[in-house]
Amino acid sequence: MIPESVIVLAYLLASVLFILGIKGLTHPRTAVRGNLTGALGMLIAVLATLFHSGIIEYHWIILGLIVGSVMGAVLALKVRMTAMPQMVALLNGFGGAASVLVAAAELIRTPPPPVSDIAIATFASAIIGAVTFWGSLLAFAKLQEYKAFREPIRYPLLQPINAVLGILALGASVLGVLDPSAPGWYWVVVALSSVLGLTLVNPIGGADMPVVIALLNSYSGLAAAATGFVLGNAVLIISGSLVGASGIILTNIMCKAMNRSMFNVLFGVLQEGEQAAKADEVYRTVKSATAEEIAMLFDTARRVVIVPGYGMAVAQAQHAVRDLYHLLESRGIEVLFGIHPVAGRMPGHMNVLLAEVEIPYDKLKELDEINAILNETDVAIVLGANDVVNPLAKTDPKSPIAGMPIIEVDKAKTVVVIKRSLSPGFANIPNPLFAAPNTLMFFADGKRAVLDLVAAIKES
Repeated sequence: MIPESVIVLAYLLASVLFILGIKGLTHPRTAVRGNLTGALGMLIAVLATLFHSGIIEYHWIILGLIVGSVMGAVLALKVRMTAMPQMVALLNGFGGAASVLVAAAELIRTPPPPVSDIAIATFASAIIGAVTFWGSLLAFAKLQEYKAFREPIRYPLLQPINAVLGILALGASVLGVLDPSAPGWYWVVVALSSVLGLTLVNPIGGADMPVVIALLNSYSGLAAAATGFVLGNAVLIISGSLVGASGIILTNIMCKAMNRSMFNVLFGVLQEGEQAAKADEVYRTVKSATAEEIAMLFDTARRVVIVPGYGMAVAQAQHAVRDLYHLLESRGIEVLFGIHPVAGRMPGHMNVLLAEVEIPYDKLKELDEINAILNETDVAIVLGANDVVNPLAKTDPKSPIAGMPIIEVDKAKTVVVIKRSLSPGFANIPNPLFAAPNTLMFFADGKRAVLDLVAAIKES
């Protein structure tokens, strides 16, 4: 059996590798190395745990390893890239559920002393883990666009109900901490927190979903950290804290990108606004164009900005976009990509897709940087994006996306919007950009449209 001191050193090494891994993930050039570093750290942590003196039987661990590996392999093969946000939501939820179950098992096996730090950590796992699990399941259903969950369930006194549920969960936790030998309070806390998880995520929708995913990711890390205190496992505390802290930082960044209050996000105050206008009123002056007509725009263009969105991911159009990028650059046209922080349905969604086809990272420009040059841009191509280029965010205070910083493609000389139809984005509101005087709509599948555009440019 390996001495306890060696296991502690292994945990320390794993923690250092986690931190180095996160540092590597901060830049595309070092991201792969950072990912491998973090994975190595996790391998060391798992092996050290398996050699811990407290483990005397391995058959359940091996069974769990096999079942989990099979499930992970199947999901990795089956889940499409466009469904990664849903996948992340599920993984967040599984993390929360695991924290609840592990803390419960430890509570039943060896009840901690009353009013102890372990008792407090146990009930913290129950609250955060249950909120994370059920909130993540609901987020998954929303992202998957199940009909029953597309629109929030509306009921009065939303915030007071959330407050009462939170107070009741905390009250039951206090009773449980005072008497940990009565596990009934633990399950009362889990039940109340489960309902709270649903009611917190229920009103959130539209373009706010990436913020929810980042927040639930943070919650899953905090639940794991609390469970680490329950087990007395240093590496779980450190890794959970890293996930929790990084998730909060990312949530804060997303909140700034969305012009949302961090307080409102943490306490579930995010909710949809009022419908500003009917689509029939907004789309009276829409102009459509063919690939050949659009190709002529590039005869005199000097700068083109491409704004990708979820539609590019759905159409798997990133390879065609790369071909368009190379073609335009070969003709002396500067091509840049405007990346909105919440484009797609999870943070960094567009960056991953464009990195997959080896678009140079210095061509990807963030919101402020791209907005500063859009008035000097000849053609802006909006590919499957909707809410992140919707001018209503600036002009209509009643809009669900009011105040959200957008990519101001309407400043370009000509805007080409590639979409299958005039259907709304995830915020479910019409977009006046589609009917703007300088906008041409190219109605087609994203991949097919870009391929047709490439062919038309070559022939022009």
